[in-house]
Amino acid sequence: MSYVAPLKDMLFCMQHIADLEAVANLPGFGDAGLETAQAVLEECARLNQDVMSPLNWEGDRNPSSLKDGVVTTTPGFKQAFAQYRDGGWQGLQHPEEWGGQGLPKTIGAACVEMLNSANMSFALCPLLTDGAIEALLTAGSDDLKAIYLQKLVSGEWTGTMNLTEPQAGSDLAQVRSKAVRQADGTYRISGQKIYITYGEHDMADNIVHLVLARTPEAPEGVKGISLFVVPKVMVGEGGKLGARNDVWCQSIEHKLGIKASPTAVLLYGDGKGNVGTGVDASGKAIHGAIGYLVGEENRGLEYMFIMMNAARYAVGMQGVAISERAYQKAVGYARDRIQSRPVDGSLPGAGPIIHHPDVRRMLMTMRALTEGCRAMASAAAAAFDAAHHHPDAATRRDNQTFYEFMVPLVKGYSTEVSLEVTSLGVQVHGGMGFIEETGAAQYYRDAKILTIYEGTTAIQANDLVGRKTSRDGGASAKAIAKQIAATEAALAKRSSAAAAAVLKRVTAARVAFERAVDFIAAHTRSNPNAAFAGSVPYLMLAGNVMAGWQMARALMAAEDASAAGHDTAFMQAKITTARFYAEHILSRAPGVADSICDGADSVTDMALEAF
Repeated sequence: MSYVAPLKDMLFCMQHIADLEAVANLPGFGDAGLETAQAVLEECARLNQDVMSPLNWEGDRNPSSLKDGVVTTTPGFKQAFAQYRDGGWQGLQHPEEWGGQGLPKTIGAACVEMLNSANMSFALCPLLTDGAIEALLTAGSDDLKAIYLQKLVSGEWTGTMNLTEPQAGSDLAQVRSKAVRQADGTYRISGQKIYITYGEHDMADNIVHLVLARTPEAPEGVKGISLFVVPKVMVGEGGKLGARNDVWCQSIEHKLGIKASPTAVLLYGDGKGNVGTGVDASGKAIHGAIGYLVGEENRGLEYMFIMMNAARYAVGMQGVAISERAYQKAVGYARDRIQSRPVDGSLPGAGPIIHHPDVRRMLMTMRALTEGCRAMASAAAAAFDAAHHHPDAATRRDNQTFYEFMVPLVKGYSTEVSLEVTSLGVQVHGGMGFIEETGAAQYYRDAKILTIYEGTTAIQANDLVGRKTSRDGGASAKAIAKQIAATEAALAKRSSAAAAAVLKRVTAARVAFERAVDFIAAHTRSNPNAAFAGSVPYLMLAGNVMAGWQMARALMAAEDASAAGHDTAFMQAKITTARFYAEHILSRAPGVADSICDGADSVTDMALEAF
């Protein structure tokens, strides 16, 4: 089944969850109302349905390849990237000053979802470029911005993040790549970086690497890391490309999924470039790629977090995207697959498996999880827009706090959920789902990386526990709980059975969340093993509650719209999905809270030698 962008649900989220009209009233977003959003999303849907989606299966069968240091992408990717670039899609959310369209994240997130649903391997290249743009906008010098930003925003050049090294996975304190300052103010970069997404490819004329490295005098640990721009090809006067820099692709990884995306091992300072040699502090000649400092020395991790936070939200959208794709494929198969007579006798003989209650349960679970995560991400995007554009400082601060709390949930919960959804997609297909030719398995394989890169789920959970919950004694989390309670009050005024059912589960989930917040805040310092033993369950509880809260809001908006006669069939489906989320997914929350608050000892009591 081919991909069809879920435009109705995206626009519903923008209108009723994100309040796009309020976003459009923020300074700089005057033309970004629902009419603009619909036009942009429809055009984006055409590109992704017609161009990107047909390449997805081909990329899995015929992935990127490496020969003599040159990566050739899947046939068709280079041409598709040219269409993406020429359509201005890379600059959709970026400032008009640098050639972008300056649209809000609330709109841009939907476009990110479509691209990833259509072809996640392809979408990783623009995702990393977005992160590089954000880092340069925030911390780059005027000179670096003038040289690189317009080319990155236009999509003529692409960007990467270079963090990981063989001895330093998520522990960036172990980074050992070197950066030696030269007399002209540049640096010579040497070392090896691994897992570099689109670190080498044939789709653009230049690749702008953002690289973490240490200067010789830097202190140990994360406080001694600096960030550098290292172009694949040197840039001369007027933006002309010159000599090849001393950075080369040694190999690309052979992976479980996202096979068309080249994940490179990059060597810096191997002596293959055409930029000559530099000198060390003693004047001795050294090899090294030419790099340019971003911001100040030893503040690289701070700047890199700008890229990482942008990427973490985007990876959360990948979770929504792959879930949507798996759901659509499962529904298509369930409508066509004839097997067994329905248990209620509604058909005289064997019928499509979508008639069977357990298949419908699986499809509803897939649908509800996907829509819940989309709604949660939409609420977060609106908060981001307000945090950056609202004229009132206090409102900006409150929205920034909310957005920062939501990022590990969008990333962690949405990606963990995508594994459940894509696994159910295989299950709906039965034995045919285990056969690669049906395509259901690709989504399952592709989804696995989402819980790992840009910080594993445990890393997101540690951030949620330490920075987002315990640091302020749970105040930010409790402030969100008050907003949920206000939604409960609104639900209580409604007379429908659906509203009553959702109210019951939202209240129980909110109480469970508050209980977990109190436990985490009380134990993070006094008994860290107890708090962090439940860190991932706490993230999953918080994500479930936030998604369930947005589904409750969606139910009320859909009831009102249905009563007014607006797209009644769609609105009724939305009401049913929200109730299902409450009764089958949000209902998990109290049990998870029990495991967090009562179950720490059973995590840590086992003797290590007994494992």
